[in-house]
Amino acid sequence: MRAILDVILVVLQLYVWVLIISAVFSWLYAFNVINGSNQLVATIGNTLHQLTDPVLSRVRRIVPSFGSIDISPILVILGIFLLQNIIRYYIYPNVF
Repeated sequence: MRAILDVILVVLQLYVWVLIISAVFSWLYAFNVINGSNQLVATIGNTLHQLTDPVLSRVRRIVPSFGSIDISPILVILGIFLLQNIIRYYIYPNVF
């Protein structure tokens, strides 16, 4: 059972990195640092969007809009950190 919890913790940590990379990628795309017409850049952007949009769209429905500032990735990352700490401190020690 601890192996399953370890895998869950690793997957959650990888998703945090995907969220961070997606946010940085969107900033680079918005400020025209990277070329959006490049096929590789478009593929990376599409993949990141498909990985993060299902979770972020649910959070965006709940959180009020702050104009052009999107705080949904921050809230998802904080939620993941909370979930990781709950697993580490409350669930993991009680599993045999």
